[in-house]
Amino acid sequence: MDVGFTAEQDEIRRTLRELLHKRCGPEELRAAVDTPAGHDPALWSALAEQLGLPGLALPETYGGVGCSATELALAAEETGRVLAPSPLLATAVLVAPLVLALGTDAQRADLLPRIASGALTAALAAPAAGLALTGDNRGDWAGGGRAGGVQARRAGAGWTLYGEVGPVPDGHSARLLLVAAHTGGFARSRTLLFLVAGDADGVLRTRHTALDATRPLGHLQLRHVEAELLGGDEGTDVPDALARTGDGAAAVLACEAVGAAGRVLERTVEYVQQREQFGRAIGSFQAVKHRLADVYVQVQAARSAAYYAAWATAHGERAGGLALAQGLEALRSSAGEAIQLHGGIGFTWEHDVQLYFKRAAGDELLFGPVHRLRVHAADAASLFTATEVPV
Repeated sequence: MDVGFTAEQDEIRRTLRELLHKRCGPEELRAAVDTPAGHDPALWSALAEQLGLPGLALPETYGGVGCSATELALAAEETGRVLAPSPLLATAVLVAPLVLALGTDAQRADLLPRIASGALTAALAAPAAGLALTGDNRGDWAGGGRAGGVQARRAGAGWTLYGEVGPVPDGHSARLLLVAAHTGGFARSRTLLFLVAGDADGVLRTRHTALDATRPLGHLQLRHVEAELLGGDEGTDVPDALARTGDGAAAVLACEAVGAAGRVLERTVEYVQQREQFGRAIGSFQAVKHRLADVYVQVQAARSAAYYAAWATAHGERAGGLALAQGLEALRSSAGEAIQLHGGIGFTWEHDVQLYFKRAAGDELLFGPVHRLRVHAADAASLFTATEVPV
């Protein structure tokens, strides 16, 4: 593994940080989350047109930039710093890889160029909680559970879907829904993925009142909705594709979490240098220095794990779940210390620190919890599997 960044990666990070600094300040952020979609369409258009962010990890054949998942994860670190609300996670991290992996040639040619241009937003309508824990259909980490309560049935030459699922990141506003559904009855149930237009007849979408307003979530009800099977072939290994996508998403989310953790730590350090108590800045007290030093070490360790997971994803290895656990823990610690060291003002709606604290809590509810991520990684590595020791 090369631990240094390429000139291209540094340029992506620098350009994205500059754009977000201009277009996604505190006032713009709060205005965006109060819109029905939960994000600023103008910012999303700028990210797509100026940086090609939605197609960063898509092949040039389909209008993408042709970079790897590593660059997409590094970009997510920058969006995490400012808690930028956007369809990036749902569209580019969750849906695009599945369409690329499982879609027919016609489906890829139709959908991926529009995703890469930012014109088409998409959402994965599968239970968001524990996506990084998805495995095959054996044992405690069954991939079939990704379909939630949605059932698929044959209807002539096509399919119809019935059921509900939530919470779904950007599910209330995405123009395309990629729905995971059960088919074949209980005893022979299989998970398949289906393409559904967001405004299709029978689709009822509502926005959740989420703990973290910067991560807009939707709830979907599907009532005899006509759908198109992704891939057009029931022989596709959907659970394995979901598991690989979940691990890649975990690596991206880990980078996003360390970006948020690093930024809230920076803001706390700035604040303790200004706030005075007993005639001196509280940052000069040894106890405060020790607390911030502990958080700094934790954030740096999480950043190293996230970078490795981003590199591993691009090289066909799976390390996202463990990196996500460390990233979420670092964000929780960093945001928690920020609340404490900002005093009473840290809890107020007017201050931005509470947004980072809610991101930490909300992401662990959606994609964790941390201890489950670690147990899953231990099971995958057979860490605690009993083996006979040769005499």
